[in-house]
Amino acid sequence: MPRFMRLTYSLLATVIVLSQLNYAADHAVEYKVVATNKTSTSQKEMNEAAAAGFRFGAVMGGQTSFGGSEVVTVMYRSPGDEKDRFVYKLLATSKTSTMQKELQAAGDEGFEYKGQTVFQSAFGGKEVVVILELDRAQKDRPQYEYRLLATKKTGTMQKELAEAGAAGFEFVGVTVGDTAVGGTELVSILRRVRK
Repeated sequence: MPRFMRLTYSLLATVIVLSQLNYAADHAVEYKVVATNKTSTSQKEMNEAAAAGFRFGAVMGGQTSFGGSEVVTVMYRSPGDEKDRFVYKLLATSKTSTMQKELQAAGDEGFEYKGQTVFQSAFGGKEVVVILELDRAQKDRPQYEYRLLATKKTGTMQKELAEAGAAGFEFVGVTVGDTAVGGTELVSILRRVRK
C-alpha cells in the first residue's frame, strides 16, 4: 500500500476515534447520589442539585453500610439540561392523614408525584416519604388532586383502588412498610388532573 494511502487511512481512523470521543463526551450522563437520615436535609440537597441542572431519578429508604437508615435519592443530568428548571418537595410523615393533606397542598401548587419509600428517620420514627417535582418550564402546569390509600389488607386495597380508578384517579406508586400509627400497611398514592 502506498505511503500516501496509509497516511490517509491513519488520519481517517484518528478523525473517527476523536469524533466518537467527542460524541461520548457530548452525550455523557452525570449522576448525583443524595443520601441522608434527615428528610429536611434530603430536600435541601435535592434542590441544590436541581439548581445545577440535575433531576430526580429514583428513591429508596433503608439501611446503608455506613450511613445507617437513610433516604437515598439518585439524580441525573444530561448535557444541555437547564439549571434551576426543577424544584423538589420531600414529604415525610408517620400519619397518613397528614400525608394526604400535604400531598394535596403540593398538588394545588402543581407539584407532580415522582416516587415514594418508607424509612426509619433519626427523629421521626418510621415514615412514608414522598418526592414531588415542579417543572418551572411548564407554562400551563396542571393542578393535581391526590388520593392516599392506606390499609393492612391487600383485598381492601384492591377494592379501594377499583373505587378510585372508577373516579378517574391514576395509580402512581405504592410502598409496603411499618408506619408508627398503622403498623404494617400498604400505602398507595393516586392522582388525577383537577378540572
